[in-house]
Amino acid sequence: MNEPDLLVALAPVLDALEALGVRHFVGGSIASSAHGIARASIDADVVAELRTEHCATSVKRLADSYYVSEERVRDAVARRVSFNVIHLAAMLKVGFFVSKDRPFDRRATMRAEARPCTAVGGRELPQSTAEDVVLAKLEWCRRGGEVSERQWTDILGVLQASGDTMDQAYVSSGAEELGVADLLERVRAEL
Repeated sequence: MNEPDLLVALAPVLDALEALGVRHFVGGSIASSAHGIARASIDADVVAELRTEHCATSVKRLADSYYVSEERVRDAVARRVSFNVIHLAAMLKVGFFVSKDRPFDRRATMRAEARPCTAVGGRELPQSTAEDVVLAKLEWCRRGGEVSERQWTDILGVLQASGDTMDQAYVSSGAEELGVADLLERVRAEL
């Protein structure tokens, strides 16, 4: 995926969420690359506080440029899980992660920082903080059976690049809350 394609695929999604007043931020590989070591396979993941009343309008806003299933969106919002939309012209997937509305998720949304993103032509995006990238990726590691080398490498990259600027107390507390404190200790031992 190249930068212009990523911008073409992601910008209308962010514009639609902003127009609907839905709080959101960009996470995943875009955020981990911004805070750590860039990786070649950047995809677009958006965490959004979507609610049932947003479903029809968001699908309508995206339908001209994306393959998007209103049934799948409604189901994902009801169950607070993820769904994908496919940008038809660029043939790129944008993953929507519906906020689970846990204390961690609410904090991550509130802490998201507007930062220029080179992956989308320098556009300023609300992005996950380095601390929340680490915590989210530790949780993904746990959910995925702790076998994803890509997630682990992203975590190490963010921790190494952040150095002394990372709020270690916040990360430790969040890891306890998410049940991944053991994984955090393992990754810290590798630094």
